[in-house]
Amino acid sequence: MIQASSSAKTGAVPVDRPWQWLAAGWRDLWAAPHVGFSIGAALTAAGWMMGAILLHLDRPWMILPLSAGFFLVAPLLAAGLYETSRRREAGEEISLTVALREGFGRNASQLGLMGVALLLLHLFWVRVAGLIFLLFFGMGGGMSMEALPLAMLRSEQFLPFLIVGTLAGAALAAAAFIITAFSIPMLVDKPELSVIEAIIRSGQAVLANPAASVFWAALIVVLTGLSLLPFFLGLALVWPLIGHATWHAYRDLIR
Repeated sequence: MIQASSSAKTGAVPVDRPWQWLAAGWRDLWAAPHVGFSIGAALTAAGWMMGAILLHLDRPWMILPLSAGFFLVAPLLAAGLYETSRRREAGEEISLTVALREGFGRNASQLGLMGVALLLLHLFWVRVAGLIFLLFFGMGGGMSMEALPLAMLRSEQFLPFLIVGTLAGAALAAAAFIITAFSIPMLVDKPELSVIEAIIRSGQAVLANPAASVFWAALIVVLTGLSLLPFFLGLALVWPLIGHATWHAYRDLIR
């Protein structure tokens, strides 16, 4: 574990501190690879299933907003990774079964409330993304899936669509990051806390460390985005790494 410095007590950490969180997360991942890669493989399979369903329903345009929505709900899915890092830090038994059972079960009611909130935020984002698409491109003009991407690129509406969609997604992602940056590992670590208390402390930590938090959020977006490009395959490695690193970010910033 990264030892919290005295500056961390006052909310001041260097902007480059996220590299240390990633390094600590990498050590946790390889200390219990059966846990991390199992969870990562499950997320990859879920991504494949989502893509297959949307293609079957002839809704390929929804793959991108749903993939972007992954950023909103994914922190909750890493509860087993947080528990693994916690148990490794405490010198306790580590296994996939224990990680999932304790990670999701120790504070199940509050994690469930957090899950409902994130699901509603995700559904809101999907609806907003669909409305933005319809606003600029209608129903796609009856074009086939193969023709739609090229038609969008050629359209005069593509740049405004890209700008509006990016700004809307960034606003929702920023809200989700402030809410979940450290609240979920905190709920896993301290079952006596409520969702509201965890969200408040997470927001305080983010606002007290704006530079490091923005850098950390950017690293998460870039790494997760790259992992999604090979049709979700990279999630098997990247998401366990981010999950373990998030635990160390929490332990570093919140005493």
